[in-house]
Amino acid sequence: MTKAKAAPPTARDVAARVVARVAEEQSFAAAALEAELGRAMQLEPRDRALATELVYGTLRVMPWLLAEIGRHAARGVDSIEERVRAPMVVAAYQLWFTRVPAFAAVSEAVEGVRRLRGPKVAAFANAVLRKVSDRAAKAREQAKDPEALRETAIAESTPAWLRAALARAMSEADVHAFLATGTEPPPVALRVERAAERDAWIDKLRAAVPGATFEPGRVSPLAILARGAGRPQSLPGWSDGAWTVQEEGSQAAALALGAREGEQVLDACAGRGNKTGVLARAVGATGAVDACDTSPTKLTRLREDLARLGLQTRATHAVDWTVGSGDVTGTYDRVLVDAPCTGIGTLRRRPEIALRLKESDLVDRPRAQLAIASRAAEHVRPGGGILLYVVCSVLREEAEGVIDALVAARPELRPTEGGSFRLLPHVQGTDGYFVARLEKT
Repeated sequence: MTKAKAAPPTARDVAARVVARVAEEQSFAAAALEAELGRAMQLEPRDRALATELVYGTLRVMPWLLAEIGRHAARGVDSIEERVRAPMVVAAYQLWFTRVPAFAAVSEAVEGVRRLRGPKVAAFANAVLRKVSDRAAKAREQAKDPEALRETAIAESTPAWLRAALARAMSEADVHAFLATGTEPPPVALRVERAAERDAWIDKLRAAVPGATFEPGRVSPLAILARGAGRPQSLPGWSDGAWTVQEEGSQAAALALGAREGEQVLDACAGRGNKTGVLARAVGATGAVDACDTSPTKLTRLREDLARLGLQTRATHAVDWTVGSGDVTGTYDRVLVDAPCTGIGTLRRRPEIALRLKESDLVDRPRAQLAIASRAAEHVRPGGGILLYVVCSVLREEAEGVIDALVAARPELRPTEGGSFRLLPHVQGTDGYFVARLEKT
């Protein structure tokens, strides 16, 4: 007898697999989602969008959803293995926060559990999810504002220490709005190499993918915001090096350094080189950019990506700034310190961050950030050289707290007037950033 072929994965299957991978493998949601969608090429754009919504929405309120499931699981939610729990929690998200018919959400989750663990465990999942469905239906009927249910779930899913830290950095209204942006995936931001060509590229991309949207960015003159366009690497212009992928706030932060033609610039924490590319383009052939990172692998990737764009660095250095300057010598006109941080500003793209951070990170990360910035400051040219401190965090401990400590430790550094600012997802539409510009006198 010929064995029946397995049914192709649905949007809910994909979402459940991603949620399970985030929990079991500590994967980043975005990378896991891209991989799973790559395996489910048969999915229509509408189903791919549904899978994306379910992943980001579920992870953003995961603790709350698990508590709801736990109400109806006799031995508690921790007794449910992750492969079973993932389709159940994705179903619970649909029951509470989407218009997906309850029978569809429940039946597909139960079928997924049946394929994984057999009829007995599937019966358990069915019983629990039907109770969740009944409770969700009643709550939604009684709610004057259905969106308030989501807001409650978000608040209760955010650790108390993190809510307190956000409250120290922003107003209550900003905290509320900041957290609310974490339930929908943002657009993909493209960075054109030359601002004057942005409008032309928007027209070309719209013509190439009529069903997608391409809009100019709000804070970076280089940014194009794409939705529904598929893999960026498949779009016109990628192979020619006309543009790359870079989050818009990251673009704006790099531009804030103010690098000019002919200058010598140090990118102290370059990572894979998104900001390095902005700096290399700004200084031109008469200037030079040196890039540093703790990871030689990232530096290799950086050189490859810059080469695709027709750019290069003068040198790359593997450096751990917390212990020394490595083989970096001399001074530079401008130094960018994009310090490793909690990444709270990226919560809308990485909802799993709130599930992994600890309160102790608010002590450990700022200590490392201060050490990195202080060491890199030694390489800023005296008499007007600029150091730009950047973190993709909105927390005061990683922002003003580090700058205050840095200026106290190095009085030759002076904050420039108007040189510090925040970018917030609910205000500028970017990830959350803190940027501070200091001059070395």
